[in-house]
Amino acid sequence: MERPARLCGLWVLLLYAGRGGVAAPAESQPPVTNLSVSVENLCTIIWTWNPPEGASPNCSLKYFSHFGNKQDKKIAPETHRSKEVPLNERICLQVGSQCSTNESEKPSILVEKCISPPEGDPESAVTELQCIWHNLRYMKCTWLPGRNASPDTNYTLYYWHNSLGKILQCENIYREGQHIACSFNLTKVKDSSFEQHSVQVMVKDNAGKIRPSFNIVPLTSHVKPDPPHIKNLSFQNGDLYVQWTNPQNFQSKCLSYEVEVNNSHAETHDIFYVEEAKCQNTEFEGNLEGTICFMVPGVLPDTLNTVRIRVKTNKLCYEDDKLWSNWSQAMSIGQKANQTFYITTLLIIPVIVAAAVIVLLLYLKRLKIIIFPPIPDPGKIFKEMFGDQNDDTLVLSPLYR
Repeated sequence: MERPARLCGLWVLLLYAGRGGVAAPAESQPPVTNLSVSVENLCTIIWTWNPPEGASPNCSLKYFSHFGNKQDKKIAPETHRSKEVPLNERICLQVGSQCSTNESEKPSILVEKCISPPEGDPESAVTELQCIWHNLRYMKCTWLPGRNASPDTNYTLYYWHNSLGKILQCENIYREGQHIACSFNLTKVKDSSFEQHSVQVMVKDNAGKIRPSFNIVPLTSHVKPDPPHIKNLSFQNGDLYVQWTNPQNFQSKCLSYEVEVNNSHAETHDIFYVEEAKCQNTEFEGNLEGTICFMVPGVLPDTLNTVRIRVKTNKLCYEDDKLWSNWSQAMSIGQKANQTFYITTLLIIPVIVAAAVIVLLLYLKRLKIIIFPPIPDPGKIFKEMFGDQNDDTLVLSPLYR
């Protein structure tokens, strides 16, 4: 009897211990300490903190952090976090500690630290601040003055990117209508990670009367190529073959094209969208190295055809595919109309019309006389008939006196 009783007691202890292990809540860690925030460069915000005091020695500390509205959640062992963000609005980071990378684990009490935008009247800050990277050679930024800014405000633009050792000032500021613009050199470097970075931009005034405005321009977007160059146009079997070269600094796989063909005879305006243009057809002429080709079907060779081309970046290499280049210089092919014939015709037609009008007027005058002859005057007729008799009567009358 003692042995079954001991076994029963052992099962009770094991069951109680098992239930206790399942029901034991996870230990919550203390909050982080000394959370601080600072700004580097123009728009790089860095938060740092110290590990919590009194953390469990058996806990491999990890830190859970996110920005306002629980955006960009991250769990990592580092005691710092950075983010590139324009300082035009208030930005807050919340940080907590926990013992694993499991998001379902409840972290410690979250500690928050915020950074406020620069001081000043928000209505004085510039608006529509945007920058475009032209042909991977220079960046042009434009903006409009703020509503409450003085018309004589002297603006200054500062910029920074990862390849610079310090913040630089843009020297070339000028006006374009209502907009103010500034351009600075920005050449693509051989570093393969260069385009993965961004350019940080700030516009302010030296007098401190307006609120600074910030922008971050990813180098994988807002890229505008230069126009391509048309090399050759030729007709083969009723088709038009177009050859051109890309703008410098771009690979063919990173560009999309539009080919515009204007026919002077039919007054047509056709645009062809080209995703991939290769010179694999034997009909293309000349040295094809570095050349892009496209065939336009059904073009009449006995008319004048004018061709223009423009390009834009595609999403194979860049995030943005909205900015078209300007149109290339136009090139024409086909038979031109005889200008001498048209000029002569334009000069002769008025002379012929004038002569026809004069002849018609003279003819109408004679025709009017024939159709509508003049009506005789009755008084004149009677005068002619009886006038002579009256004269004779006056002469003979004295004979009878």
